[in-house]
Amino acid sequence: MGGNGITSKRTLIDKSNKTLVIVTGLAAFLTIFSLVASKTLFSQLTYQNRVINAKHATVARLRSNISAGNQLETSYKAFTSTTTNVINGDANGTGERAGNNAKIILDALPSNYDFPALTNSLEKLALSVSGLKITSITGTDDEVAQSGNTTSSTPQAIPMPFTIVVNGNYQAIQDVISKFEHSIRPVQIQSMTLSGVQSDLALTVQAQTFYQPAKSLNITTKVVK
Repeated sequence: MGGNGITSKRTLIDKSNKTLVIVTGLAAFLTIFSLVASKTLFSQLTYQNRVINAKHATVARLRSNISAGNQLETSYKAFTSTTTNVINGDANGTGERAGNNAKIILDALPSNYDFPALTNSLEKLALSVSGLKITSITGTDDEVAQSGNTTSSTPQAIPMPFTIVVNGNYQAIQDVISKFEHSIRPVQIQSMTLSGVQSDLALTVQAQTFYQPAKSLNITTKVVK
């Protein structure tokens, strides 16, 4: 009897130990699972919060851009609808100073490199002076090399050098210099050479004007991590 009692007690103890091991293992598993699940849920929650914040920021920026766009459109219409342009010419006319303000601005600083158009402008400017004769207009037609500079995210003015030689009397030479100073298109005179007599002078002007590529709008996407 004594031996059977000890065996029964050992059996009970073994069962208790097994039960304790199982319960402890199950508790450890549940604890680890809860920690991993909590970490995963917390990471997902944090990620979703970042996504939501990024969406809110994007919506706010879009609303701001729409508002700015509407204001720009209103300002542009007001700028181009005036009857007298910024150089006191007829906005709807066809004369030398005619054209709406948008055309004046584009003529002043075009967005494309166009040397033939520049020579035409210089000829028109010089021929508007009474008694002046154009001897030559020279420069480098760099249109092929500049063809890639049509747009830029940070556009800068690019110089277009040229040389023009004109002949005329003293008054005509004075008038053409004044024309350069008051030209719609910016002209930066680098040197002037004058020769001849007062009634027949030759003026050589080395100068440069500019064009500026159009500004590009780069729409990008952002990955929220």
